[in-house]
Amino acid sequence: MLIGALLVSFLLSIFLTPFVGKLAFKLGATDKPNERKVHSKIMPRMGGLAIFLSFFITFLLFMDDFGEQLPLLVGALVIILIGMADDIFELRAAPKFLGQVLAALIIVLWGGLEVEFINLPFFTDTLEFGVFSIPITILWIVSIINAINLIDGLDGLAGGVSTIALVTIATMALIKGDLFVAMVALIVIGSTLGFLKYNFHPAKIFMGDTGALFLGYIIAVLSLLGFKNVTMISLIVPIIILGVPISDTFFAIIRRVVNKQPISAADKSHLHHCLINLGFTHKQTVLLIYALAACFGLAAIIFSFATMWGALILVTGLLLIIEIFVEKIGLVNSNYQPLLKMLNFKNKP
Repeated sequence: MLIGALLVSFLLSIFLTPFVGKLAFKLGATDKPNERKVHSKIMPRMGGLAIFLSFFITFLLFMDDFGEQLPLLVGALVIILIGMADDIFELRAAPKFLGQVLAALIIVLWGGLEVEFINLPFFTDTLEFGVFSIPITILWIVSIINAINLIDGLDGLAGGVSTIALVTIATMALIKGDLFVAMVALIVIGSTLGFLKYNFHPAKIFMGDTGALFLGYIIAVLSLLGFKNVTMISLIVPIIILGVPISDTFFAIIRRVVNKQPISAADKSHLHHCLINLGFTHKQTVLLIYALAACFGLAAIIFSFATMWGALILVTGLLLIIEIFVEKIGLVNSNYQPLLKMLNFKNKP
């Protein structure tokens, strides 16, 4: 049944995407070239609608407890409407943010999705979030939505990275015996892979905010469903799974602080921009980031089976590797090299 759902969503997405592309042109949901874009012609966006529709249809076909999952679907619908509105009318930041918070509130307050506590490593007590559990859960959902949206800068990039994250979530859900999370993840994987047939370089259509916000929402919710109310170490698993978009977002904030720019300012210094500036082609950059995302996914699986000390060593190693990589490619700026300078200093005679 799991494979059947994946295949159905995949075929639906392949069938629906060309029609969504034509609809995007009719509604004016197009992406025009500018100095921040890497494409050179007007492209239809809003392709994420095909991902959502294939997901929604397959969900209805394969899920039995439709009523119980209504909050998930309603939250997804809110995200889709916000994404479509932005792809057509180019909304300001405030209404987009409010729409994301509304979608998060639906799944949290109506669906009952909360991270209420965590067990601290090396201690027997739990850390109760209390009144902060709802804000923390909403913050996670909104943050992941925007992290996926920020990496949507090259053909096939957000779709591929999201698929790799969902494959990791589905694998870990199957290991734990959580068939619901595995089923939803596989349905979205099929929908996204079908769309990637048209979105991989050279793209015929972009997913737009419609797709990036939806994928971010689903990934954020599934990661919480799979790992909520667990140990501090297990709570790190979804962060590792989403290592690429989270790192890119985190260092974008650092970059803007260091360069004395507004946090919300757009720039052309994200991970994919830096790799292209180093001489990688469009396709090579996308495939390299896929490989990075796959490494994070594999690390998350290994991490979940590691001992406490093994997990801490793995996280420390990952953080050091990320920092060195960031400094090497100039993700913050060319002068930001604190760790490399320190290592250089220690190596001097």
